[in-house]
Amino acid sequence: MIIVITKVEGFIINTTDYKESSLVIQLFTKEYGIIGLLAKGVKSIKNKLHASVMKYTYGYFYIYYKEDKLSILKDVDIINPFKKIHEDILAISYLAYYSDLTYQVWKSSPNKEIYHLFLDTVNQLNNQKDPLVLANILETKYLNFLGIGLVLDCCQNCGSTKNIVTVTDGGLICKNCYQNEPIVSIKAIKLLRMYNLIDIKTINSIQINETTKKEVNNFLEQYYQNYSGLYLKSKNFLAKLKDVMSK
Repeated sequence: MIIVITKVEGFIINTTDYKESSLVIQLFTKEYGIIGLLAKGVKSIKNKLHASVMKYTYGYFYIYYKEDKLSILKDVDIINPFKKIHEDILAISYLAYYSDLTYQVWKSSPNKEIYHLFLDTVNQLNNQKDPLVLANILETKYLNFLGIGLVLDCCQNCGSTKNIVTVTDGGLICKNCYQNEPIVSIKAIKLLRMYNLIDIKTINSIQINETTKKEVNNFLEQYYQNYSGLYLKSKNFLAKLKDVMSK
């Protein structure tokens, strides 16, 4: 039986110890989505792949691919080490959150677009773009994959595009349909629309009013808490880290 080595592009989103010297890797691949890899002996510092199988490695992985089973890792060529991220504790904490969120979104709705959204976001984080803004853009775009997308082009009740006064559970609300829902500013609504439409990889600079940025983040946090059903430890760690850093 001939076993063919398959080359895949991927990003290590998690690793788990396996026996004394090996790892089981969760690899998010362009070709197959999230797959499991067995990396034999790589915990030994003498192993040639030791430095290439850390969490958040992005590269080409040469594997014995087994559908619906653990594939076997044979070699790695690193595409981008993302040095700027690994040098910054806040950035690496945001990356942990992006990775955890992406894993859950993929489990909910496997779609190849998720891979590109995620990698574009990681690249922009490495380019030192605002990590909170990137998180909110990713969160906004992921809503549709989770089945809880926001209607942001018209009133969710009547379809009107005029006299929009707020955004609430499910999308925009116009003046005629308003029934004492909490008010979200027009600036925040415009920012949510931009987040939903923007191509992440084309972002050159991010200049957003702090008040509006925080308002959008607060809205998305509450929306995810109410409707996504996701609980991510990395999100809680990130909040605690930011609180410590702000003191």
